[in-house]
Amino acid sequence: MFFFLLNLALTDLGSICTTVPKAMHNSLWDTRNISYTGWAAQLFFFSFLMSAEYYLLTIMCYNRYVSICKPLHYRTLLGSRACAHMAAAAWASAFLNALMHTANTFSLPLCHGNALGQFFCEIPQILKLSCSKSYRRELVLIAISAFLGLSSFVFIVFSYVQIFRAVLRIPPEQGRHKAFSTCLPHLAVVSLFLSTAAFAHLKPPSISSPSLDLSLSVLYAVLPPALNPLIYSLRNQELKAAVWRLMTGWFQ
Repeated sequence: MFFFLLNLALTDLGSICTTVPKAMHNSLWDTRNISYTGWAAQLFFFSFLMSAEYYLLTIMCYNRYVSICKPLHYRTLLGSRACAHMAAAAWASAFLNALMHTANTFSLPLCHGNALGQFFCEIPQILKLSCSKSYRRELVLIAISAFLGLSSFVFIVFSYVQIFRAVLRIPPEQGRHKAFSTCLPHLAVVSLFLSTAAFAHLKPPSISSPSLDLSLSVLYAVLPPALNPLIYSLRNQELKAAVWRLMTGWFQ
């Protein structure tokens, strides 16, 4: 699990570094400019890191499923080599996904100007600037990505149903609390990641506005990577004690 947490931390750090420094620079210098190369690089790295994070969260769900539902087979199914192969597959799949989306998106002619209503470059905002019929190719790629994302979501839900069924059969004195404490941080991270991204992209057009779109983009692009380390670190007893002392100090 610590191996997968390391990979997840890399995606969180990378996604923050992809969007926030440029946004801070533009805010401090009172500008909204970004070069065409920087535009493409930001879109590629953001798509790459977000896809890798989602695939890694799916793999971590499988890790928990095996450790709780099939503990006697854990070393066979999830040895060090198997973990390395799954992590490599997640990174490679995310790289190919980001490469296809970036290449296809930037092959479209931009007919409606070159100004985005966002603080970073993302595919839906760029498609709004194109008036070419070739945008349908990108919609096909988005549909394929949505299918893969939905498949991962169904797998996560199915795995957690099996996990909770197995945990509830464990007598309380034999580690039910430990099993729940292992699963709940991961479930919180997955829920935060999926709920913010889904609401940002699937909200009804009737409630869409530039300010709301900007706020939601900050919510799903910055908030989950920033909170993930804190959520996982709360299992550390020393950190929990420090947070408790800090909170009690505020209210005294």
